[in-house]
Amino acid sequence: MGFRVLDILAQRLGVSFKKPFLKAYSLARARVGERQLALVKPLTFMNRCGQVFPEVLIRVGAELQGLVVVCDTLDLPPGQCRLRRKGSSAGHKGLASLIRALGREDFMRLYVGIGHPGRQEEVVDYVLGVPPKSESASIDAALDRAAEAILELLENDPEKVMNGLNQKNPNA
Repeated sequence: MGFRVLDILAQRLGVSFKKPFLKAYSLARARVGERQLALVKPLTFMNRCGQVFPEVLIRVGAELQGLVVVCDTLDLPPGQCRLRRKGSSAGHKGLASLIRALGREDFMRLYVGIGHPGRQEEVVDYVLGVPPKSESASIDAALDRAAEAILELLENDPEKVMNGLNQKNPNA
């Protein structure tokens, strides 16, 4: 889901991803008004994705407070989004990797709900699979809302963006 949100942003902003030589990520940069935006796709396995971010933050000249990680979550219904300022990994392997690499939990997370398959043994295939057709429209709408929320964060206080995004959710 995170890569899909970044692809939406790159398309809206007219930028494309490039992989720096011998690096485990691809990067796209855009100027939005007076602000710089760096979109980063780790190219490692998800449970190791955090290892690229210390270098990326230095490379793009960003502070940890400006980091927004977009990820899927089984804990929200399909199509629902939630923005949080900080927190634990809640079992998400990618977030756990990032927390280990940065040594901190105080970065924003933008969750896109995918729902839960119902049985724990189905989770891996469910997360890596294609969403059911019945949920595609709501997930696509959530991806657009997530992309818009990132752009809003460039101009507004995170609390304001959280209040708007978290209240716009269907079924909330």
